[in-house]
Amino acid sequence: MWMKYLKPYRVQALTGFIFKMIEAFFELIVPLVVADIIDNGISKMDSQYILKMGIVLFLLAIIGYCCALVCQYFASKTSQGFGTYLRNDMFKAMNAYDYENIDEIGTPSLITRITNDVNQLQVAVAMAIRLVSRSPFLIIGSLIMAFRIDMQMSLIFLFSAPLLGLVIYLVMSRSLPLYMRIQKQLDHVSLVCRENLSGIRVIRAFSKEVSEKERFREATENQKSMQIRVAKLSALLNPSTSIIVNCAILLILYVGGLKVNVGNLTQGEVIALINYMNQILLSMFVFANVIVIFNKASASYKRVKEVLAIHPHIQDGTLEVKESHSPSFIRFDHVSFSYQGSVALKDLTFEMNKGETIGIIGGTGSGKTTLVNLLPRFYEATEGQIYIKDLPIQKYSFQSLRKMMGIVPQKAVLFTGTIRENMCWGKKDATDSEIYDALQIAQATFVEEYQEGIDTFISQGGQNLSGGQKQRLTIARAIVKKPELLILDDSASALDFATDASLRQSLKKLSQTTIIVSQRVSSLMHADKILVLSHGELVGIGKHHDLLQNCAVYQEIVNSQLSEEVA
Repeated sequence: MWMKYLKPYRVQALTGFIFKMIEAFFELIVPLVVADIIDNGISKMDSQYILKMGIVLFLLAIIGYCCALVCQYFASKTSQGFGTYLRNDMFKAMNAYDYENIDEIGTPSLITRITNDVNQLQVAVAMAIRLVSRSPFLIIGSLIMAFRIDMQMSLIFLFSAPLLGLVIYLVMSRSLPLYMRIQKQLDHVSLVCRENLSGIRVIRAFSKEVSEKERFREATENQKSMQIRVAKLSALLNPSTSIIVNCAILLILYVGGLKVNVGNLTQGEVIALINYMNQILLSMFVFANVIVIFNKASASYKRVKEVLAIHPHIQDGTLEVKESHSPSFIRFDHVSFSYQGSVALKDLTFEMNKGETIGIIGGTGSGKTTLVNLLPRFYEATEGQIYIKDLPIQKYSFQSLRKMMGIVPQKAVLFTGTIRENMCWGKKDATDSEIYDALQIAQATFVEEYQEGIDTFISQGGQNLSGGQKQRLTIARAIVKKPELLILDDSASALDFATDASLRQSLKKLSQTTIIVSQRVSSLMHADKILVLSHGELVGIGKHHDLLQNCAVYQEIVNSQLSEEVA
């Protein structure tokens, strides 16, 4: 997966890698130059030589600094490009999910994965270019330089390096599982935060601020305790490696001092060996931090890979929805649907003809919304078959199937922007006349009272509108696209009876097939056909007066509502 998103930036990544290696090469030369200054400049009191070699050190530092800047630039460009491509693919994958996929992972987790987890991977990519190559190069290079100076002294390096590697392995192998748990806990923190922000009005209405603060505190405390635990493990890394390296330096000083006394080693070479040991120490520190970053990235990688690996349960079709001369428009043939092991619809068989107005009524949890969600294939029927224009709906492409439908969900959702922009979701080139006609049908004439009309700005989630206004605008948005099938899923619940009646009268003038899901008998009693659901079963079908005679569930609903309305 990594290489797919790095491929467009392979030149930048390679350039950054090369410049970082050049910088590391110059770093390896510096201890030799310092040793030369000590042996040939300071020991011989040659100020000219010291000045000349000092200029060489300065030039090495400048060249190394410039190489580091070039590497930093290309590493940043590569990591940001990598993150952009990865986020785009993740967003594309998420948009292809069906409802079951989204329900399975959860919205807060998806948000965390496309933001925090991708950020972790971006940091890992940048560090891979900047430090992954540099640290091993310096460690191996320092060992080679130590061998070049003195074979016996280099044995101290060979003994120290495996010990450092063992310490790093022991710490990292225990911290990686904790990083996975931290990312999952972050999902939970995001969930609590999202629920509080979206449900702030309910929380305040029930005076639950204190308990919600406590719930959020518990979530963050759990995350903090995990972070502290992994930080304690990681904190063992630096002191343990420092002890090993400092012991090695003491050994170098001791053995080196003896060799200097007998003339087998110069003072400058001892200093060079100490510098190389310090370079190994610093490189190990950096490498340890890189491993920590890669541990986090590894946990994030698995979560991101999971998002990209999920394939929708519902597969797209290929056919376009075309005109049909058959009067049958929609047909359910022994359709059943189960959700996470729970049966939502049982053996539904009925038919809808073109131009009909179909009402769906039933108690809470009877399966009304589930039924209409099967038509645009938000969910797939587990048994039986649904036909549209005498063809199974699986044969139609999602775009073609949903293009022919105007869907108004239970929850009125509007997007930040103007009313015009929201109205044009179903038809990009909708004219002002078409928009105003749709607003008139949806009883959204209040828009004309605004100073800016359809160019009035809608805030996030339509917070500057009432519930009834939002519902009428969402109905108008569906009408603008002039669909063959208009689905109103309890979308007039916030309207008063007079406005609801006017809306129904206006909808009758349209030629499309209309499905109205409602709890109100008054909204459905004039429909051509009414479906009565109870616990997922179709217990009645027919006109209002027929159901009053032969459907006990419908009679019960009518009697309860009529008594309420009279009261």
